Amino acid sequence: MRIRRLGWSGIEIECGDDTLLIDYILDTSELPLRDDRQPFPRAAEPARAVAGLLTHLHADHADPVALDGALREGAPVFRPAPAAGAGPDLELTAHAERAFGTVSLDVRVVDAWTSHQAEPFTLHAVPAVDGFGDPQVSWIVEADGQRIIHAGDTLFHSYWWRIATAFGPFDHAFLPINGALVDFPFLQPPREQEAVMTPEEAVKAARMLGARAVTPIHYGALHRPPGYIETDDPVGRLRTAGAGSGVYIRICEPGDWVELG
Repeated sequence: MRIRRLGWSGIEIECGDDTLLIDYILDTSELPLRDDRQPFPRAAEPARAVAGLLTHLHADHADPVALDGALREGAPVFRPAPAAGAGPDLELTAHAERAFGTVSLDVRVVDAWTSHQAEPFTLHAVPAVDGFGDPQVSWIVEADGQRIIHAGDTLFHSYWWRIATAFGPFDHAFLPINGALVDFPFLQPPREQEAVMTPEEAVKAARMLGARAVTPIHYGALHRPPGYIETDDPVGRLRTAGAGSGVYIRICEPGDWVELG
């Protein structure tokens, strides 16, 4: 199994002739805070992926139109439940929900602690905590004797222990690190704490999960103060926090492949 880092939080997992996509996006028009520091590579081949996984329905993680062009005919898309509420409660998920209505995809809503199959991949949805209160899961993927976890843009939480008990240890963890402070006009008053894990929290999470290696995701493409402020030097701080922790830090640029095994 090998894994290619895509833009922002997206990854492409390859096992033999099959691929799987997590948080794959191409359309950045709904990301007004983007600062163009990072490309958003396409999947290696169109119509090849056997499934698409979404950690949550924010526009920087969910692009139904992109998935429609990257998945094999009939391939499923696994996603968490729709957000509940009205008005501002739905602001962050509205674009992706509308986009699902424009394509013909086999969309399957999943809960945490459920398992699914998309041969040759075994998939497990596990708990995550969204910085804005929307439904979110993290994904565990197993194939070819390897096991990885992808954690979207979750906050730090204490499910790590339970996830490790159920599924650990992990060969590789893809964890968010940009510790963003956010001030959106439709979410007021603004929270005064990070809406995503910090680099230091990512290392703590990796240790709790029993992850042998971490590749950081969710950094370097969005930073527009005062609305969205990425934490200072996330990669440098991740390296510092990882030193002596027993967790190998592997930085991958968008488009780079990670070989497992």
